[in-house]
Parts: sequence; C-alpha cells; structure tokens
Amino acid sequence: MIDIHSHILWGMDDGPERLEDAVVMAKQAQEQGIYAMIATPHYKNGHYENKKKEIKKAVEKFNHELRLQKLDVNIVPGQEVRLHRHLLDDYRKGDILTLNEGRYLLVECPSGRVPTYTNKILYELQVAGIIPVLAHPERNQEFIEHPNKLFEVVNRGVLTQVTASSLTGRFGKKVKRFAEQLIENRLTHFIASDTHNIGSRPNELRLAFETIANTFDQNTVYLLQENAESLIYGEEVYADPPNQIKQKKFLGIF
Repeated sequence: MIDIHSHILWGMDDGPERLEDAVVMAKQAQEQGIYAMIATPHYKNGHYENKKKEIKKAVEKFNHELRLQKLDVNIVPGQEVRLHRHLLDDYRKGDILTLNEGRYLLVECPSGRVPTYTNKILYELQVAGIIPVLAHPERNQEFIEHPNKLFEVVNRGVLTQVTASSLTGRFGKKVKRFAEQLIENRLTHFIASDTHNIGSRPNELRLAFETIANTFDQNTVYLLQENAESLIYGEEVYADPPNQIKQKKFLGIF
C-alpha cells in the first residue's frame, strides 16, 4: 500500500518530536504492508511554515536512517497546504511542494468552514496545471452540513482524500457515516492515514481498507489503492462522475 498523507517527519509540525518516534511510525506502517509514504508537513496552517527545501532535506535524512534500521518504507516529499488567498503566489515562489513533486497538491480547508474564495483558488491551481487533492473533507463541518458544496468542488475536477481513522470510527459516528457517503457517491478518490503518532493518531490504513471491503466490496479497495499508486508515480487518477448526497428531508408539523 501507499500512504499519500502523513505527518511522519519529526520536529516539523504536530507529528513526532524525535527521530526515534518517526522510526517507530515507519515500523507501524511497514507492518501493515505500506511500502511508500508521502511526508506532508503542514504549510501555513497558522502554526507551521515548512517550506519545500526544508522538507526535502528532512526526507533525505529520514530515508538514510530507515535504511540503517533495515526498514523498507520509502518516504517521499510533500506538503499539506492550508488553503489561503496567496497559495498560487507561494507556489510560484517555490515554497510549495506538490506530492512527490508531481502534478498533485494536498490542500486542506479549516476544519470548521469552507472559505468563500475556495473555488477561486482551486480553479487557479487547475489552470496552472496542478490537480488539487482536498484533504479530509469528511471532517469539515461545513461540508458535513452542506455536502453539495463538496459535490460542486469534485464535479469541477478536484480530487479528495478521506482519512483512514474516519472510517474506523476514531473521529465519531457522524464523521464515519459521512466518509462512507463520500465513497458511496464517488466523492473521494484516496484513503490515507494522516498519521501523527502511534497513540492518538496512529496509522490505520489497513484497518480502513478492511472496513471498506466489508461495507462496500474489494473492487472499491483496489480502485482506491491503485489511485494512490497512480498519484505517487504521476499518472492519471481514476475518477468516476460524482453523485450528490441525498439529504433527508424532515416534514414540519402544521
């Protein structure tokens, strides 16, 4: 398996503090059958910067350490970029790092809302030849309450990534159900760990795929896994036309 979203680099954001902790996270990933992980430290989320050059240097050092530890997990560079008005300017300045330096960029909205300029920025990225991958929309309160907003984004060619732990229930029943609806309605294209540590935010990618196989079918698992492989190698990701999520209507009593 390939994990396209992880906070495995130490001392860069809210992931592990020490190199030793990062190595333990890599061991946890390898035990699940993960052979490649994209390190995606936060960028401009209000707390962390983590520019392109710093991340690439840390990835090189980490891969060297993993080889010394006889681990077969390969780490490649990326970022989790907070959506902001000057995102494209930062990309042109060379501060932003696409996933494995390919065509795909991991972008996140604030957890509670979808900024009014979201569609504009995502469109500008697409015009510039970048394919946005929206991180964990199932954990965004505004998308949960107004799923048509996510449908509009995906219908315009933006891809999305659901967090493995959302499907295992770690973030609660509401998030789990919405994550399942995204899969059911072809509104997501990747499952990734978004792991930060081995305790409260572990790598549950294998368990998530087992859950998907039981809830949906094995073909859905294969498709999502193949998409991760296509992304990391810079190939075309498979995306069916999305469906709108049918919201329940409650009749008032008159």
